[in-house]
Amino acid sequence: MAAHYIQANTNGRLHPAGEASVSPVNRGFLYGDAIYEVWRTYEGVIFAWEGHWRRLLASAEALFMAVPFTEERILAEIRRTVAAFRQAVPGAGELYVRLQITRGEGSIGLDVALAEAPGFVVLIQPCPVLPPAQLEHGLRLSVARSLRRNPIQALSPGWKTGNYLNNILCLREARQRGADEVLILNLAGEFTEAAVSNIAFIRDGEVLTPPVEAGILAGITRAHLLEAVAPAAGVRVREGALRPEELPTMSECFLLSTTKDLVPVGAIDDVRFRTGPETLTRKIKAAFALHAAAYARAHPELRLF
Repeated sequence: MAAHYIQANTNGRLHPAGEASVSPVNRGFLYGDAIYEVWRTYEGVIFAWEGHWRRLLASAEALFMAVPFTEERILAEIRRTVAAFRQAVPGAGELYVRLQITRGEGSIGLDVALAEAPGFVVLIQPCPVLPPAQLEHGLRLSVARSLRRNPIQALSPGWKTGNYLNNILCLREARQRGADEVLILNLAGEFTEAAVSNIAFIRDGEVLTPPVEAGILAGITRAHLLEAVAPAAGVRVREGALRPEELPTMSECFLLSTTKDLVPVGAIDDVRFRTGPETLTRKIKAAFALHAAAYARAHPELRLF
């Protein structure tokens, strides 16, 4: 099979992701009325299962969405989907696991009472691998200028929903300037996050990252960095508001995401940062790899292959 093959599971039915499986009146399709989570495997074990599951339920509660599927049911469906993927793509390495739950189908209209019953889709594909050039030289980011992060009081970025237009349009702007990723400001002019990643900086040997109150997703990788990885590496971490005028005072920068853990940033617009094997970013990334490997050894019950 082709390397880009994606295995899908729609409400328990296994099929290639290119095959239609969602009704045109599904509210996730019509309105983005959906929640989702993405996991990845380390050594064949799904990482941080419980943290992602808790965040999924928190997103559902924020959207007043009932989730009738138990943890055990969804994990079993993920295992079935992984088995089908690995049969279609033998020898694949670590995997990307995406679960989306929608409010369901029903008559056209915004009223949530029109939804009949929630449904789910599981998607499995190879986990992205950071290219050596990006590891060595880092990504180039650009600060969004035409749009700001949607505020918590309107549609909280802390809810992991099917509505990503804010992120998409900000990323489009950055890509038009030749950047790899975008850095989005909130209405107060403070840094929030990239399109699909949290962000952190290093200044005077300390990691600095925007707080959740700035309007960001409470990233699972970010939480592991704050609570376990940085302390184990002997690195100080501080949350606090950060603004564009502070960029020249930062020596390093990195993004945090589930699929790629820590990704170095080489520049944000005209400001450049240190990258390479001797950086503190690389030390923390190595510490995260050890942390993920220890998690995998401690959770054989979450092994997918």
